[in-house]
Formats: sequence, C-alpha cells, structure tokens
Amino acid sequence: MEKRIILYNLADNVTDEEFKEYVTTDKGPLIDSLPSVKKYELVKITASQTGEIPYKYCGIVHVTSVDEFNQKAAPTKEYQDFLKKFGPMAKDVIMLSGEEIY
Repeated sequence: MEKRIILYNLADNVTDEEFKEYVTTDKGPLIDSLPSVKKYELVKITASQTGEIPYKYCGIVHVTSVDEFNQKAAPTKEYQDFLKKFGPMAKDVIMLSGEEIY
C-alpha cells in the first residue's frame, strides 16, 4: 500500500487544542472519506532522541495509490476547500510519498 506522509508545524496563531478539535471534527473524517483513501492517521510528535523536534505533526494517509489519490481525491471540491482552510493553520510543510515495505 502506498502512503502520503505530511510533516508540519502549526502556524503561530494555532494552538494544539484548537488543532486537535479541528482534526477530530473536520479534517480527520474528511480525509478518511476521500476516494482512494484507506485510512488517515495523525501523530503529534512529543519527544525525540536528539531533543530536537523539527516537525510537531506527522500525517499519514494510506492510499490505494498516490496516482489514484492525485486523480480522484485531490481535485474534489471537498479536498480543495480543506486545503484552503488547512493551509493557514500549518507551516514548514513537507509532503512525501512512499510505499509500504513491511
């Protein structure tokens, strides 16, 4: 199974509590409902072996395929509306794609 992995920090004006509420009531259910999405996970990073945490959040979207996500989910009005709302809430965003090995 392929994955989209998104690493990011919250914008300075967004608290962890506000973001958790947004994810549980809006973002999470929306991403889970998109075509080609099998599962959405969001991990809040709370510790690091080095003591530095470059990204506070890691979103993992389990997709049938990245190409299918890009063709079926990304163009939907729901996803485009989500991007408009989520964009100002995050900074330092890095989006990666990969495949599950094990």
